[in-house]
Amino acid sequence: MRIEISISNQTLTLFDNFGGVKAKYNVSTAANGAGCEKNSGCTPLGQHIIRAKIGAGAAENTVFVGRRPTGEICTPELMAEFPNRDLILTRILWLSGTEVGFNRLGNVDTMQRYIYIHGTPDSTELGKIGSHGCVRMRNAEMIELFDLVDVGTSVVISE
Repeated sequence: MRIEISISNQTLTLFDNFGGVKAKYNVSTAANGAGCEKNSGCTPLGQHIIRAKIGAGAAENTVFVGRRPTGEICTPELMAEFPNRDLILTRILWLSGTEVGFNRLGNVDTMQRYIYIHGTPDSTELGKIGSHGCVRMRNAEMIELFDLVDVGTSVVISE
């Protein structure tokens, strides 16, 4: 399996081991565009792997902070109470760059930037930019993808 994320198309495509398309999803990447530098708010480019899978078995819409469930479930009421909160929901696939000096180590380390593929509130418009660097997905689709991939799965992010 491998994942390809297209920033220009705002899609995530999962390929099987034979190169066939297993699934394709609309996503949302960074409002600031593509880039690998720390504190840029950009989605990093290049070759990555899934370094960690977080949230197996959590309820759909579980809220995570610091990669840990808060005990909250995202509801319209929670969103109304905290309208500016950037919610990380349901599951987390934590990415790690594999290209030293480009998206790994130093000032460009994807993992140290806490870049994830994660669930987002159902009200979030996908298929267009809007995140702070991560790749946002619908919660049901996030669960589906999470269950299909393993730690170590290749992830390529391109413009």
